Amino acid sequence: MSDQRTETAATSGIPRNGPTGRWPGGPRPGMAYLATTTRILRQLRNDHRTVAMILVVPALLMTLLYFIYQDVPAAPTQSTTLFDRVGISMLGILPFIVMFLITAIAMQRERTSGTLERLLTTPLSKLDLLGGYGSAFSLAAAAQAAVACLVSFGLLGLAAAGNPGWVVLIAMVDAILGVALGLLCSAFARTEFQAVQFMPLVAAPQIFLCGLLVPRSQLPGWLEVISDVMPLSYAVDALHEVSVHTDPTGLMWRDLAIVAGFAVVALCLAAATLRRRTA
Repeated sequence: MSDQRTETAATSGIPRNGPTGRWPGGPRPGMAYLATTTRILRQLRNDHRTVAMILVVPALLMTLLYFIYQDVPAAPTQSTTLFDRVGISMLGILPFIVMFLITAIAMQRERTSGTLERLLTTPLSKLDLLGGYGSAFSLAAAAQAAVACLVSFGLLGLAAAGNPGWVVLIAMVDAILGVALGLLCSAFARTEFQAVQFMPLVAAPQIFLCGLLVPRSQLPGWLEVISDVMPLSYAVDALHEVSVHTDPTGLMWRDLAIVAGFAVVALCLAAATLRRRTA
């Protein structure tokens, strides 16, 4: 019999065959990616605080927003309440913020603990690693968007002309954007604290310029140009389309595609900047 043995990489859950730890005949397509996704989901399941932050925090913040605007009368020229106008935008912004923060910290923890360096000595490619992270956190993002929208539309009475299902879809894509940008920003941080510091640098300008505070058309010209290259602006625009139109519009699909495109580009850049050595 062959002297080959089968071992399991303790940090990745990826089976490796042979004394060199390599796949016979090369990596099995998709195996490393699935193993990484499973590992991250298992970690999330065992981290109850993170699960609570993902699922509960956006819904609680939407509830707080509801009580803030509860007694604010609607403007005579507006057919919707202030909570309806602000709340639907926040359903895209909050998942983006939460997933960006959690992903950046989680990925940086993998770097500082040495887990990332050990993973990259296995047949796991950079795209397998980041794809696994992206898929696992995207599933969490989908659950987060569903819970936030269920609470907002079902319990808080948030109103939109379009189907709430489109809001869930846009919120989910926006949360995936947060995951992708979190993975990218973690490449430029050396500690978890530095990863958190990217929040005001990456997220805050997008929140200020996305149209939540002032319509983008009313911004100074140079600020409007900057807002045009920020993905969160298109997420808010897509949610606005759902809030005023009963059926999906071409503009909504265009804006959603732009947000998804930003997420794909951020994920590819994260793979390009992923270092094999943790310093």
